[in-house]
Amino acid sequence: MSNVNERGTLLEIFQAALTVTHPRACVPPHVPELPDKGRLIVLGAGKAAAAMAQSVEETLSQRGVNLHSGHLAGTVATRHGYGLKTNLIGVTESGHPIPDRASVAAAETALHEASKAGSDDLVLVLLSGGASAIWSAPVDGISLEEQQDLTAGLLRSGMPIRSINAVRKHLSRIKGGRLVRAAHQAPVLTLAISDVPGDIPSAIGSGPTIGDETTLEEARAAIAEYGIELSDGLNNALHDPANETPGPDDEIFLHSRFELIATATHAVNAAADRAREAGYEPVILGDALEGEARLLAKEHARLALEIKSEGRSCALISGGECTVTVKGGGTGGPNQEYALALAIALDGAPGISALAADTDGADGGRGGKNDPAGAVITADTLRRAEMSHLNPAIFLENNDSSTFFRAIDDLIVLGPTHTNVNDIRIILTGP
Repeated sequence: MSNVNERGTLLEIFQAALTVTHPRACVPPHVPELPDKGRLIVLGAGKAAAAMAQSVEETLSQRGVNLHSGHLAGTVATRHGYGLKTNLIGVTESGHPIPDRASVAAAETALHEASKAGSDDLVLVLLSGGASAIWSAPVDGISLEEQQDLTAGLLRSGMPIRSINAVRKHLSRIKGGRLVRAAHQAPVLTLAISDVPGDIPSAIGSGPTIGDETTLEEARAAIAEYGIELSDGLNNALHDPANETPGPDDEIFLHSRFELIATATHAVNAAADRAREAGYEPVILGDALEGEARLLAKEHARLALEIKSEGRSCALISGGECTVTVKGGGTGGPNQEYALALAIALDGAPGISALAADTDGADGGRGGKNDPAGAVITADTLRRAEMSHLNPAIFLENNDSSTFFRAIDDLIVLGPTHTNVNDIRIILTGP
């Protein structure tokens, strides 16, 4: 198979994962009926929030609901550049992965709207990955700037997402179940698109509607383990008992429901189905893989070479979220770093190609709308790099995978996909 055909097949398999997890596919079956007496108050945050709001409006309209009858209200926040046009539900944009002032304003608005809900209303929360930064309401005593510096440090540390969220939940007035606390009288229904390995509800968007099983002590332990330096304000906040989050058994969650509507499992299974249609035997390596990107790449290269030696045409498919411990000064993301490390480990082995990309359309980057989603490699990746006088090992050491793949035109640039079920990695082995 030619490199062009391999790329096309890889992108088709990846697109199948995006299609099944897009809000237009996963939201409609879960949209509730309007309350008999009160309002449906839609609040949401995440990279898929605008598309989820669109799908709610479209579903209600298809049921014959007049959106302007006074029984529907709300606002959602998404990443800068990810906004979409809606009829009634407001859409704002804020910072990701680093929160900005718009993130604070969006969280304050959500808390205010939730606080106005009455017992006859239903608060519908549309949650997707990215909400942790997109909804940011620092606890008393810390500034946005302190929160921004801490977020940047956490993301560069290699800390697993559960530990990062344990810290963020205890430093925010909306995370860790506190949006439900704000809604006090009203029932709450959360529809969530999961970007978290294992689909743990309290970790998606730092769990604004879920009782928090982590504690201040756990947050402090994570900070200590990874050597994160804290300002006096942040340190004081993590020692203040007032910042402990409500636990899963708190009575405020008695009238709160949570539904997972799209996950990495859906994405991986859809990719496997498309790979089978393309003539490959799908081999699912897992949908919740974690760990250092370059180490996972070495293991997957070993598996691919073993399968290739058996003469099998397979698609090795995996989901989850890799991490990168940043030591260099380059640009990139975990999927691009994985792809670069994979290319090095495969060393130009014929008949093997791969794609690694984030389903939200942005893998690392600078927070721009057209950040790369990931990268593709083929058997001639290293040869083309050599022709361009590029040393892949040096780029890997400097965490500069974006520059490497941009130079040989192997970046995947999709723009906003309006979904987010984390990373998808596909390795094709041919005869």
